[in-house]
Amino acid sequence: MNLGLLGFFKYYNFFADSLVSAYTLFGKRLEISSLRVLLPVGISFYTFQALSYTIDVYRRKLEPVTDLIGYFAFISFFPQLVAGPIERATHMLPQFLVKRQFNYAEASDGMRLILWGLFKKLVVADNCAIFVNAVFRNQDQASGAELILGVFFFAFQIYGDFSGYSDIAIGTARLFGFRLMVNFRTPYFARDIAEFWRRWHISLTTWFRDYVYIPLGGSRNGRWSAVKNTFVVFLLSGFWHGANWTFIVWGGLNALYFLPLLLTDRNRRNMDTVANGRYFPSLKELFQIVLTFAQVCFAWIFFRAANVSSAWSYIKLIFSPGGGINETGIGVGLLFMGIIVLIIFEWLFRESEVPFARWSNSRFTRYTVYSAIVILILFFGAYVNPQSFIYFQF
Repeated sequence: MNLGLLGFFKYYNFFADSLVSAYTLFGKRLEISSLRVLLPVGISFYTFQALSYTIDVYRRKLEPVTDLIGYFAFISFFPQLVAGPIERATHMLPQFLVKRQFNYAEASDGMRLILWGLFKKLVVADNCAIFVNAVFRNQDQASGAELILGVFFFAFQIYGDFSGYSDIAIGTARLFGFRLMVNFRTPYFARDIAEFWRRWHISLTTWFRDYVYIPLGGSRNGRWSAVKNTFVVFLLSGFWHGANWTFIVWGGLNALYFLPLLLTDRNRRNMDTVANGRYFPSLKELFQIVLTFAQVCFAWIFFRAANVSSAWSYIKLIFSPGGGINETGIGVGLLFMGIIVLIIFEWLFRESEVPFARWSNSRFTRYTVYSAIVILILFFGAYVNPQSFIYFQF
């Protein structure tokens, strides 16, 4: 029933249009009416959340709840309702069934997360979006350098946008005495694509691992079975993001990135935090981080493009001379400033679940940093051209 609702609202038109196109290739005309249905906000997220309850009860990992208010509160918990994290029933449901008391330390951490999430969204993501939208909208007129910058800034737009939402959601939940799972752990410091996916959208990645990959057999039935299951998971992950072939190609491309690591048993090589206990990464680690980031950026082209042909055209145009565009509407220097601040603080707190928490014994230092971030949000936030959260469309 859950998947049926998701399939109808989100994928009916996709399958109908794809079927019509397939028949057209063979010279046949097929008449299927598309439906103009409104996509319920956040349906992909709370569908998977409801599925986790059904599956865990079926597996006897969780007793069926008798408190209907608690159950529906779990499904519709407002901080993470529309864009996650995708919570497990085994982790989240018990929190609704016990009495909670205000906890000052938890609330303080929640405020820190909200502050940092607002910086990511308003200063980094929304400012990057202005440049990115202009480049992708006018890719035929853009120069190769602008196209490369467009992908680079989109990487930080989607990270600042989505991880910023997750930080705000987790922080808001802590104000009410709920602990949501961490959804991002500095993914752009990953040293290979396997580590990236252990750190990016963790709630979705682990959901597919526990409810799809492992039930299919995981890696227990031989190497080629693991390869097949890996492709299934990545393609489904792409399809979960939207009813468009671009997302399926994006998922398949990430599966191809993952394949060499899987075949050489190196997919679980980088399980620790990069430069653990050190201020700076080694040259080898830095090279690995840059290479992984470049792979991720290339795949982001398909994620951002309107369709597959537009994505291929974008890639080809990177290597073609272009005249440049003049409607980006924002200085590149400002974008780099926001990204540099983001990278510095993400690096400093890469081993911490909450930014700034227990960072300094000096209250003056902490509040100076808080004030600086508030000033950056107030003066450099993109209030003139506000952008909706990217993952609201999923």
